[in-house]
Amino acid sequence: MDVVKQLEELNFALLQSFSNRKDLPWGVMFWNEDQPDYYDANHARVSESPDQPEKIIDEVISFYKQIHVTPRFYLYNIESLTSFIHLLKEKGFQFEDFPELIQQWDGEVTPLTVNKNITIEKVTATNYAEAVEVECQIEEFGGRSVREKAFETEFNDSRYTHFLLRYDGKPCSTACLFVHEDQGRVESVATIEAYRGKGLIGLLLQRIQQEAQTLQLEKLWIYPITKRVEKVYSRYGFSKALTIQTGHAFLGGKGIKEIQGR
Repeated sequence: MDVVKQLEELNFALLQSFSNRKDLPWGVMFWNEDQPDYYDANHARVSESPDQPEKIIDEVISFYKQIHVTPRFYLYNIESLTSFIHLLKEKGFQFEDFPELIQQWDGEVTPLTVNKNITIEKVTATNYAEAVEVECQIEEFGGRSVREKAFETEFNDSRYTHFLLRYDGKPCSTACLFVHEDQGRVESVATIEAYRGKGLIGLLLQRIQQEAQTLQLEKLWIYPITKRVEKVYSRYGFSKALTIQTGHAFLGGKGIKEIQGR
């Protein structure tokens, strides 16, 4: 299986952990009406120029409006979707595109100096509320309305392992490992603003690397990420595997760039 297919399989497994999936001749639809503001849980995915594009757009608009969710498309291989994107704009969709950077771990646990002020623990029922509170403070995650419900879904799914980092006993940073078969994906890496710039992310990545070794994962990925974040992760054994140009078409609300401050 080539890298793109591996990543798609891993991505679909993650998406289905918090949304419903319907395969169609032209692509895939994901939805979760209980999380209407969670973009990843509610979108139509198109990667090839479809037949009858106007009919497909109308089908997607109708479907998501029926469940009171903003219609949106995630588009891949956008260089082949020029006419489809043009039609989306004619139908009132806003459009943004950006590179989806994908990094792969080199398999070696990053050696880091032990900091006695820092502890890292797996998230359990005991520290669950503290971990949720950290992630609800991260605007890039969509805020409390999105992250609180999403965290609960993930916590109750054995494929996710969440980690909570404390600095001088204060919960301030989190990260997560999602596992599908022999592949893993780093998710939800977050540090509250007051504790940024202390190298905490590296320690969480090191802990996830140790977990990946224990689980004997064949590959460990981080994506999608920005160029700024790419530089940070490259210090800890992750290097660029590939870049995919992607698009986001949406019929209302904020764009991904605005939410993530790109």
